[in-house]
Order: sequence, then structure tokens, then C-alpha cells
Amino acid sequence: QVHLVESGGGLVQAGDSLRLSCAASGGTVSNYIMGWFRQAPGKEREFDAGISRFGGSTKYSDSVKGRFTISRDNAKNTVNQQMNSLKPEDTAVYYCAADRTLTFPKVEGTTYGYWGQGTQVTVSS
Repeated sequence: QVHLVESGGGLVQAGDSLRLSCAASGGTVSNYIMGWFRQAPGKEREFDAGISRFGGSTKYSDSVKGRFTISRDNAKNTVNQQMNSLKPEDTAVYYCAADRTLTFPKVEGTTYGYWGQGTQVTVSS
């Protein structure tokens, strides 16, 4: 089974950018639908972005569309999320998720079978 590890989180100011990376082992990212989710304190986990198997299609939530970009690096076996124009409300723990089903897009976290441990992103105003 695939094992996912996120990195790239940190403390930034509003308007700054961050690039999150999700490294996979035990599986090839191109064989999985991949997604990025966030969970802020006291809130439910929510979908940010997803990329289909083989990377042909992407899906974004309305809150990040135009600011975040999900991409796949097959050579490094990673999936990345470039986050621009960050806002304080983007403060959350960000999680990478994977699933081998073909259905895309997948915006419900319960439909993903594999999760990373999360990386904290804090955006100050």
C-alpha cells in the first residue's frame, strides 16, 4: 500500500506563497487519484484540490481556485500543491490523500483510502 508524507508547511504572511509536497512510497502516484485537503482548528476537513490518475484532469474548490495549483511529478513520485496569495483563513493542517479508484473528481475525504500525517500551514495577517 502507498505511504504518503507531506512537507513544505510553515509560517508565512498574508500574500506569500508556499509549495507543499507529498512524497509517496510503496506505490506510484500516477496510479492514484491524489487530493489535498485541509483541516482548520474546530472545523471539518475540506477538499482543496485533486488530480486524476495520469494527471489529465484537476479539480479545485471555489476557495482556492485561481490561487492553488496541484501537480504531479512522476520522476520524483510526488504530488505538489503550489499555494499563492495565501490568506489567514488558509491556516490549517494540510493533508495529502490517495485512492486507486477511477472515479474523478473525488471531493469527499471519506472516499480516499490513504492519507499522510499532515503539515501545518499558518498564515499571519
